[in-house]
Amino acid sequence: MELELITLYGTHLLGIAIFGKFEVESPWWRWMLKWAIMMSLTYGFYYFFGHVGSMTFLIAALALSLTVHFWWCKRHGIDPIRATPRKKYYELRAWTWKE
Repeated sequence: MELELITLYGTHLLGIAIFGKFEVESPWWRWMLKWAIMMSLTYGFYYFFGHVGSMTFLIAALALSLTVHFWWCKRHGIDPIRATPRKKYYELRAWTWKE
């Protein structure tokens, strides 16, 4: 289970460092809910399918989330790495833009 947790924590850390700017205005409980769901699913896959199933789930979840992220951003004219133009991104997320 250590390998899965290290992978999960490492992915989370990289995700925050690279894509954290996309969640600046999100409420704290949303981040915690995502984290709790990912941990629960990882433990569940480990319990039922062992190391291979758990790692497969983590890799598939990462690939799926990146695919959806890049598709959604490109579809709406947002740079998927820089979250620019920022004002347009805020409008899409229904956040208040502060001039």
